[in-house]
Amino acid sequence: MNIYDKTHEFAKELRNVPEIVQLRELSKKIETDETNKRMLSDFRRVQFEAYSEQVEKGSISDSVKEKLNNIGSVISMNPTLSEYLQAEQRFSVVWDDILKILNDAIGIDFGFATEK
Repeated sequence: MNIYDKTHEFAKELRNVPEIVQLRELSKKIETDETNKRMLSDFRRVQFEAYSEQVEKGSISDSVKEKLNNIGSVISMNPTLSEYLQAEQRFSVVWDDILKILNDAIGIDFGFATEK
């Protein structure tokens, strides 16, 4: 069995990981609801705006913080979006762990150019 066969086998296993199954199901729920899609898109836009300010200026402006808090409050009251974002976070932990395992197996520190 070669590396590509193993990768396809791994991909098949990933489809059944509970965190991925749940995220996929919740994602389908959001896709079928225009209001939830728009709210999630707006939330992502404000998140990106906050991230960009943080990177460019070293801090986030009060107006962007307020927008983030306001949309965060609205989303937290929406059970579908709230559940989706929680599932996304759980998936992110699993995915980060998988990437760490793969990077460790490669044995190269790709962060050599960054300060630690």
